[in-house]
Amino acid sequence: MNRPSRLLCIACLLLCCQSGWSQQRPPNVVLFLVDDMGWMDSTPYGSQYYETPSMERLAAQAMRFTNAYAVPLCSPTRATILTGQHSARHRVTSASGHQPAAAAGTSPYPDKAPANRRLLYANSQNYLDPELITLAEVLKSAGYRTGHFGKWHLGLSPEHWPNRQGFETTWHCAPDPGPPSYFSPYGVSKDGTPGGRHRVGNITDGPEGEYITDRLTDEAIKFIEQHRDEPFYLNLWQYGVHGPWGHKPSYTEQFAKREDPRGKQRNPIMASMLKSVDDSLGRVLDKLDELKLTENTLFIFFSDNGGNTHSNVPGEPKTERAAVARSVMMQDWRKWAGPEPPTNNAPLREGKGRIYEGGQRVPLMIRWPGRVKPASTSDAIVGAIDLFPTVLDALRLKPPEHQVVDGLSLVPVLTQSAPWTRNVYFTWFPHLVPAASVREGDWKLIRKFEPHASYPETRELYNLRTDIGETANLATKMPEKVAHLDGLLDEFIRETGALAPRPNPDYKPSANAADPLRSGADGLVPRFCQLDLTAGAMRVTGENGRQPFLGTARVKHNGQVVAKLRLRGGEGGAGKLLWKTAGQESFPDNGQSVDFRLPADGAWHDVTVNLPVSGRLGTVRIYLPAASKPVDIQSIRFEAADTGRLLQSWDFAKLAPSGPAQKK
Repeated sequence: MNRPSRLLCIACLLLCCQSGWSQQRPPNVVLFLVDDMGWMDSTPYGSQYYETPSMERLAAQAMRFTNAYAVPLCSPTRATILTGQHSARHRVTSASGHQPAAAAGTSPYPDKAPANRRLLYANSQNYLDPELITLAEVLKSAGYRTGHFGKWHLGLSPEHWPNRQGFETTWHCAPDPGPPSYFSPYGVSKDGTPGGRHRVGNITDGPEGEYITDRLTDEAIKFIEQHRDEPFYLNLWQYGVHGPWGHKPSYTEQFAKREDPRGKQRNPIMASMLKSVDDSLGRVLDKLDELKLTENTLFIFFSDNGGNTHSNVPGEPKTERAAVARSVMMQDWRKWAGPEPPTNNAPLREGKGRIYEGGQRVPLMIRWPGRVKPASTSDAIVGAIDLFPTVLDALRLKPPEHQVVDGLSLVPVLTQSAPWTRNVYFTWFPHLVPAASVREGDWKLIRKFEPHASYPETRELYNLRTDIGETANLATKMPEKVAHLDGLLDEFIRETGALAPRPNPDYKPSANAADPLRSGADGLVPRFCQLDLTAGAMRVTGENGRQPFLGTARVKHNGQVVAKLRLRGGEGGAGKLLWKTAGQESFPDNGQSVDFRLPADGAWHDVTVNLPVSGRLGTVRIYLPAASKPVDIQSIRFEAADTGRLLQSWDFAKLAPSGPAQKK
């Protein structure tokens, strides 16, 4: 059945459903979506630094969910909200909606990959498939006026814009990971640097210096006023608090004088941007009250992924640094915030772009006067897949007949009319640190598709009731629980048709599965290099001109550590050891790296590096001067600085030579 025929069938079905409303006007729907807002980024969820009175006001009138999940990046969550499908099914799996769509018939898997890549990962689809019936299309067919205002990020070309996905009224720009500028004129970055992006879409400039968060609110309120006498569905999807870090200096100055009693959140620019988003929320709530629409409006407040903890920090990836540098706000960002990430999700681990709780657990509040008990909370395990069926159920509409909906209606939870029956939630995220996760009750399993230098374990098991920070991996202690949750993930992959990683046909592993290097280097994860055995040593050969490193999480110690390396290299040069502690989400350079030099004489040298670790050591990276010529390693030892106790060691002098081994 083609798309027009499907829509006609849906319209006929919905007209029948509408008769159940009798003379009562169907409820309006407002979906207020914040970009990059973490679980702890508001006072209702526990922040003592940010100022969010409008969110407090909404929480006092709504049900607040404590176990709500998004996908760790924005575009997958947005596609899931509009379709009710897991990202594994609709195949928008990464934040690539600002990139051109692949040609029709193109395989999602790359044709080739370097020989050091064990797996081929499918590319994300860069747009929301027009064949899928969106929430806006269902509601429009039921007689709703539909409007989308703000970030879209679900397709660069006009055929994939919101006006082609069921929204009658739109105000958006693209490419749109963030707006070209937070201040009018919005077309290009004000400094005219090559990073400036020309506007596409139908966004229009306002008065000089107008703030885009305020302008979006103006446009949304205009839409509400225009359709006050007919049912409407409003998407207000704010650009805040995403980069390029536009903020109102008057607000920022206030927060620069404030300290967080928890000692966790301290970025005044992020606080300023959140306050502006909170102002926007308050204005929309006020307008609904003024027009006497509040009592007949289902209001949903949500975030598209966890808070950003990786930008604006020493040692951040160059790609991220380049993206941030496009902004004319960069000087301001350094002035006001210093080397401080946008937010801190503690007690949750890590943030945006990671499959840990800090990356995917987000705020969700739903207000439905007369049906939802004010100031109530729910610990039901829910997520973005559930919003589509919830809205349809609340409006007494049926989902598209021929479209799979993975989510469940939250109406029984909202009305407290029936127990929540689903106890399992899946997240599919084959990017950055590729992984999938399943949560069943208090238990969460993370399955990484291959070891990573910062995350060497491929299975991580946590009890979130006792360890919400995901600090104690129980996988080796509870193999039966791991096997059970692994089985659930396998079934999820089969049922959704997830594009799982495939073996790289050009990969050249060791011919011998019992290769002595594999066992001898166990616990060392190589990056940007190839490892081989030579006479009495392990040879590290760099690839692509990048400085290689070995990562390990096997060194367990609380306090200072001494690293002893026996090395030789024809090129010589600078190396370093970099570390992070168990409570840190990323590798900072401010005092947590120690340099060393290797002479270029081809002789063996004993290198001793004292690591002044404060706290419990988490992960260590050993950077070697092997970008151009190999470095040989005879042994690696880590000892406790105070007692000399051996913590971990590798001795390659005892291994027999073999052929090429691990590559990463």
